Amino acid sequence: MVVFHTHAVASSLRGILTGLFVVPKLNRLFYVVDNWQHYIGFFYGLHTGHTTVGFKQLDIQLLGIVFVVLLNIFTTSVICLLISLVIPLRLAEDELQTGDDVIHGEEAYALWGDGENYESKLNSIYEEFPPPSKGGKVQMNQLA
Repeated sequence: MVVFHTHAVASSLRGILTGLFVVPKLNRLFYVVDNWQHYIGFFYGLHTGHTTVGFKQLDIQLLGIVFVVLLNIFTTSVICLLISLVIPLRLAEDELQTGDDVIHGEEAYALWGDGENYESKLNSIYEEFPPPSKGGKVQMNQLA
């Protein structure tokens, strides 16, 4: 799904890069704390000789990523369980054998001229108007 790489991968990358590159000067701009030396990135810690503090901030960022992933798994599972009490989340076996495209009467992602396979009379223009014939004469009607 698009949601995964847009939100999960980008946010995880942001968290990891924050743990690597955070500079104490920026932390002091946004957070008024006395012990700013404990909030430095890994590369800043390597540069200044405080590698354990840099690892600590990277660990905090990774722990935050794991927490958000676990929270999303738990919340999604609870929501799916609640929905399954009202309606089934899975198609019936005969509908699974037939396939989604046939059940819905269309393709989900029609790309590069694949077209949509509508079999409904409501979605077809050819029920009301016949398709144009090829190679015939054009007849013009005058309005009176």
